[in-house]
Amino acid sequence: MKNKPAIPEEPPTPRSEAEFSSLKEELRSYREEKEKIRNIIGQIGGEEDRRRDRWINVIFITLLVALLSFDILGHFMQHLQILPPMISLEIAVLLVSLKIIWMIHKQAKVEHFQFWILNSIEFRLNEVVKRLRDMDGNGK
Repeated sequence: MKNKPAIPEEPPTPRSEAEFSSLKEELRSYREEKEKIRNIIGQIGGEEDRRRDRWINVIFITLLVALLSFDILGHFMQHLQILPPMISLEIAVLLVSLKIIWMIHKQAKVEHFQFWILNSIEFRLNEVVKRLRDMDGNGK
């Protein structure tokens, strides 16, 4: 006995105009939400943010290298000493602290966005489960 090849089932078609309009409304809602998410992602981490982050990093590194250079030169050449040694160290610690705070802030934004996405997925999944239960209950 040969097994007959399985005939692919046709996808269910809307049985009424109400179902068709409901599907159109869902598709419209999905497209609107997709655009909203695309805009939000652009605000959170687009090309402008990368450029700004790069400039901030360059500024921090430049300031730290300049402080280090002036401090080292100040030890060898007393006439080039611009800042007292402890002040330059304190400024360097302040700059590093500001950089760490800034990095924590950026990470918090990313985590908030991830939570928002996961919450949205969970909400959609719950809607699908509810619709499946309703369809299963109506089909019996």
